[in-house]
Amino acid sequence: MDRLNHINPFAKRDSHSANSVITYKVLTLVTWLLSLITTIYYTYDAPHDGHFVRRKIWEQNYFYFSGFTLNSVITDIYWLVLFILQLVYITHLFSTKVETVNAACSVGSHFIFNNLLHFAFVMLFVRSHFVWAEVILVINFFNLTALYFRHNTYPRFIHLPAVSGPLAWTFVAIYWNGAIMIPYQGNLVARVFANIFIWSILVFGMFFIVIYKDYTMGFNLSVLAASLGVAQFFSKIIAFQWIFAFTIMAVLFVLSFIVAVPALTTRKDRSAADTERAPLLTDP
Repeated sequence: MDRLNHINPFAKRDSHSANSVITYKVLTLVTWLLSLITTIYYTYDAPHDGHFVRRKIWEQNYFYFSGFTLNSVITDIYWLVLFILQLVYITHLFSTKVETVNAACSVGSHFIFNNLLHFAFVMLFVRSHFVWAEVILVINFFNLTALYFRHNTYPRFIHLPAVSGPLAWTFVAIYWNGAIMIPYQGNLVARVFANIFIWSILVFGMFFIVIYKDYTMGFNLSVLAASLGVAQFFSKIIAFQWIFAFTIMAVLFVLSFIVAVPALTTRKDRSAADTERAPLLTDP
């Protein structure tokens, strides 16, 4: 069992060897750049290879309009902020503090896998391979869920960019791509199902807010719910989907705010207490 844990890149470890840290640094940075460049490129240009219909990311989004179509501006902002925060996370791999490096490396294998799966998803999505894109999303959902349940106590500078941010997106993207994958996504039956399944976003977010006090997951999902609501509103003003989306956004945001304020206040008070205590500990 010890040998299996030693060779398993996803095994939970309290410390990492120098060679492992170097490997995490290189693979994390390379796969993050791959994910970033691919996303940016196909946001502004369509692929020029293959035999299937090829479109930009947001051309696919609006061409196959469904009950889970997202607003491109809000979602782009979500990903821009997420990529920036992920870059901040990557810098902690190069920290001089051993405990910070170990914490960053602990989520490294799952984060690297997430980057590769996100790259694969984008490549398939813009080439209209929606079924295979859905398979990739489901695999990544299990990858990130396993990461969350094993590493949910790390500092927010690791948790938000490497765990909760990608997990929230992947959960919503499963519905987004899944609705595109199904034929006649704009008919009445499809929209009724969309009206039902949209509430799973609220249930998913409340699970993490209530059980784990994770306000980052709530804020992430509230932004994505807002993206869904705006897109649906500008498509059909008289419809339930955008009303449901904005309701979910509001509930998640309020609950997240209620959880976040005492958590951040407690952390600030603890930091202040540690700062006041430090001179006392160093006095002769």
